[in-house]
Amino acid sequence: MRKRKEHNWPDFIKQPLRYLKPPENLTVSEWAVKYRVLDGKSSAIPGKWSNDVTPYLNDIMNEFNNVETEEIVFVKPTQVGGTEALHNMLGYVIMQDPNPAMIVYPTDTLAESVSENRIQPMLRVSPELKKKFIEAGSSRLELQCEGMYITLSGANSPSSLSSKPIRFLFLDEVDKYPGASKKEADPIKLARERTKTFPNKKIFLTSTPTLKTNHIWKAKENADVVKHYKVPCPHCGEYIELKMQNIRWPKKDGMSNVDRAEFANYVCQECGCIITDQHKPQMLRFGRWEVVEKRTEFPRKVAYWMNTLYSPFVRFGEIAKEYLTTKDDPEAFQNFINSWLAEPWEDTKMKTNADMVMERQTDHEEFEVPDWAVMLTGGVDVQETSLYWTIRAWGPYLTSQNIAHGQAMSFREIENIMNVEYKNRSGEAFMVNLCGVDSGDQTDDVYDFCATNSEWAIPVKGVANSYAHFKISTINKVSSRAHGTRLLLVDGGKYKDMIASRLQKKNGQGSWMVYKDCDREYAEQVTAEHRVNVKTSGGRNAQRWVPKTTHADNHYLDCEVYALAAADVLNVRTIHLMQEDEDADKKPVEHPQNTDAMNFNDSWLGKNKWL
Repeated sequence: MRKRKEHNWPDFIKQPLRYLKPPENLTVSEWAVKYRVLDGKSSAIPGKWSNDVTPYLNDIMNEFNNVETEEIVFVKPTQVGGTEALHNMLGYVIMQDPNPAMIVYPTDTLAESVSENRIQPMLRVSPELKKKFIEAGSSRLELQCEGMYITLSGANSPSSLSSKPIRFLFLDEVDKYPGASKKEADPIKLARERTKTFPNKKIFLTSTPTLKTNHIWKAKENADVVKHYKVPCPHCGEYIELKMQNIRWPKKDGMSNVDRAEFANYVCQECGCIITDQHKPQMLRFGRWEVVEKRTEFPRKVAYWMNTLYSPFVRFGEIAKEYLTTKDDPEAFQNFINSWLAEPWEDTKMKTNADMVMERQTDHEEFEVPDWAVMLTGGVDVQETSLYWTIRAWGPYLTSQNIAHGQAMSFREIENIMNVEYKNRSGEAFMVNLCGVDSGDQTDDVYDFCATNSEWAIPVKGVANSYAHFKISTINKVSSRAHGTRLLLVDGGKYKDMIASRLQKKNGQGSWMVYKDCDREYAEQVTAEHRVNVKTSGGRNAQRWVPKTTHADNHYLDCEVYALAAADVLNVRTIHLMQEDEDADKKPVEHPQNTDAMNFNDSWLGKNKWL
């Protein structure tokens, strides 16, 4: 058999032929094994990439090769290698299918850091990628490679998200992106716009979830197909999904939580046998992604979800320890739910929704004061084009009911509403004793209005993280007619806690109620916020009430906060004590000269003696 003659072509012929050579027929996971090298600076396991370490990433990476799939969503915890999967897809693009690419991070600062510490080292340490990387022509936020460029951008820079056409879009930690503003669209929408000119575009979103209403969980819920990773039990062979409730630890008296966690193992939900950390590598190797939701026969968006229990880098004992040491601290527990279980956070103790408000309807009609009420307070939220208002009746033990609410077009209309007589079924008349008016918008107009109506109106200013629910201050604006008059400083978060807590109570004493046939819009606005962890300017986590969705109307909630604060100013919490004193005074005294006891007015309120 004749041996094929090899030509020793000169370089000026070899170089052009190299560009004509078709790319290898590889999937992303195959490419990673063959060409990806992890550097010691950013990886705990430096050296050549191995799919055996994190086998659950294989299908996610290979979905990138599916021509039918347009969007891949990966809902992940920390420490499972999600970002490395993104880097493998990027490396694959550079070598196999060079086209304009963009990676979006929460901020420009983070984009620069990742560029310097992870992506550029990856391009330098992997020999074949190094050949493609044009380092001399690159900057930190724009890397040049043969036949393509890679733009790195922060979601906080709208201009950089809307400047270039791209085919491959990678969105990392999307739940940390800033929300849309009045001037700019949502950063994810802006980035997506860049892919319009490419019919064969690919979009990869990944993040640890935070709230159900944020980007990654909404992307999962909108996906055509949702997959969960399942592994075979080493004892019964059944494929199971690893869940937190199946991690067990001893409950022996005298053991600390840390000690209990050290002996934690997983109990198979199918056969009840104990699974240890030693079983996990083999289970992962034979695991598979299974479809748990399918919304169409022609999927274009595919979502993957998993939790930290699958991580080869985290022991069951570590997960148990984190749970046991954070479960009683809402701030720390939210991080456990998000970063370890990859689930959205819901504060069930303070969870509210419109249905709960509608369940608090009484048999009293609108504008009718309940018989148990002893006073009325109001709240006004001032907006640019209108004013939202509420009136709430108050009784002993913080029992309350909304008797009316609405939207006014002027302060004159508010004045009329707050000075109308409202009656109970016995015909007894009530007027609003005190109304808190938001002074955050149209401050001068609010100050003037409250100065004119100082007998029943008080301006309100919100303060955060105060030690008290409210504080009475004075207006120190010399140019204002209200200079020297009262200003009510209110910690809105504390009052929202109170409203949420009272809303949990069934109708009756101590409940927070509404009138019969209350409208749904009011119910939606009153429950438009929820309490979650947010980062403070000092970088610490803190509990805050924030809108559940972007631009959600919460005007009636603010009105109710002001009405509750006004009631606090009037000592609403001591009404029951006043009634007890009143009842004691009504009892006949046995001393002879007091046989003709005083007759008290049927209403303990009398002449508003606490004002």
